Amino acid sequence: MATTIESDQRLHLVFGGELENLDGVRFRDVKGLDIVGIYPDYASAQAAWRAKAQATVDSAQTRYFVVHLHRLLEPVPA
Repeated sequence: MATTIESDQRLHLVFGGELENLDGVRFRDVKGLDIVGIYPDYASAQAAWRAKAQATVDSAQTRYFVVHLHRLLEPVPA
C-alpha cells in the first residue's frame, strides 16, 4: 500500500562552503559546511542565499547553493 504525502510546502535548503577549485562542486572541508537553513519556499531561500553570497563576495572559492528538498521528498510507490 503506497502512502502519499500531500503538502503545500516547497522546502529548500541553503548551504555553502569553500570549494577545492572553481571548476567543480567539491568542498574543501565537508565537515565545515555552512548550513544556512531550511526555508518554506524558494523566495525565502533565495533571499538567504543572496545574503550569504554577498557576504562572502571577497572569497572567490566560497559558494552557496539552494537545494530543492521538496523534489527529494517525493514518495516512491511501493
